[in-house]
Amino acid sequence: MKRITLDLSGISLRYELHLALRKAFGFPEYYGMNLDALHDCLTDITDETEIEIRNADELSESLGSYGAAAIHVIEDSAEENKHIEIL
Repeated sequence: MKRITLDLSGISLRYELHLALRKAFGFPEYYGMNLDALHDCLTDITDETEIEIRNADELSESLGSYGAAAIHVIEDSAEENKHIEIL
């Protein structure tokens, strides 16, 4: 089982968020760096994966509704993909 810890502290730009997500999940270089691409990549995961999200509140504060939407996309993708579990 793969375990990913997303520490979302210190992110103040959308681009920084997507760079951190690409690195944490090992998304390909062609990752679209947007919420639709995030959903697509997360729902394509086939390995059993546990995700621990840290500092989600800080992300929502720094990126506003976009930060909250990113967390929502991660949670929705986990509901759709039986291989992902949010801790």
